[in-house]
Amino acid sequence: MATEAPVEATEIPPVAAAETVEKQPHNLERKWTFWFDNQSKPKQGAAWGSSLRKAYTFETVEEFWSLYDQIFKPSKLTVNADFHLFKAGIEPKWEDPECANGGKWTATSSRKANLETMWLETLMALVGEQFDESEDICGVVASVRRSQDKLSLWTKTATNEAAQMGIGRKWKEIIDAEKISYSFHDDSKRERSAKSRYTV
Repeated sequence: MATEAPVEATEIPPVAAAETVEKQPHNLERKWTFWFDNQSKPKQGAAWGSSLRKAYTFETVEEFWSLYDQIFKPSKLTVNADFHLFKAGIEPKWEDPECANGGKWTATSSRKANLETMWLETLMALVGEQFDESEDICGVVASVRRSQDKLSLWTKTATNEAAQMGIGRKWKEIIDAEKISYSFHDDSKRERSAKSRYTV
């Protein structure tokens, strides 16, 4: 009676080997956290930030795409709601030690589809570490408003003009914006419409 020779490990079909490799998650350089803030129905006397909720922290490419595809698209937001993507461990608040001395680049959009594209391009640039000054970046906020939507890229050291201009130029190119401006968080705390300190 003939017996089959054992199959050598080297004889695994190439397709099966490729599938095994593809199932390995692709780790990102760092962990990121999605946050959600719905200010459309503020409770009487509620403090700012009381509606801010941490949603998910992720560290792989696969987790990012799953979360983005299913949940974190600005087109799913109601008016006066925000999505945030910040480095894990940093809260999207002025009071966070990483944000306290920082500021933000802001781009506006009057079309939902445009905000969606700018948001996705920014997310991919952040998780893909495309900024030379990535250590100075805290995160990004997508805000849906009745009159005009906006995207804000938060950074750590507002007074470091060279770093901010480097980040601003790169971000403007990524989102294909005509003009973006930078304001200091300290100015924003004092006055509702803080003046721009830098523009590109």
